[in-house]
Amino acid sequence: MNDESWSLSEAKAKLSEVVRCAHAEGPQRVTKNGRPTVVVVSDAEWQVVSRRRKSFVEALFDPAARVLTDEEVDTLFARDPDVGRPVEF
Repeated sequence: MNDESWSLSEAKAKLSEVVRCAHAEGPQRVTKNGRPTVVVVSDAEWQVVSRRRKSFVEALFDPAARVLTDEEVDTLFARDPDVGRPVEF
């Protein structure tokens, strides 16, 4: 993505230019009150990105999306060996 961004008012006034730049140069960032708000992308780029999206359930079961190793999971969810303080009855 280019480093330049368009203010919302500028993007509205020059929408054809924003679209042309998105098609020729890549995604175009639009800001509102100086804060990034939206990105305009070409349809071809959107098709590539949207094909890669998965549903939440698919993402959970995707083995490629593993973040922790089995050992890390075991360590993270291991029971605390401390049984607590003794209680007298």
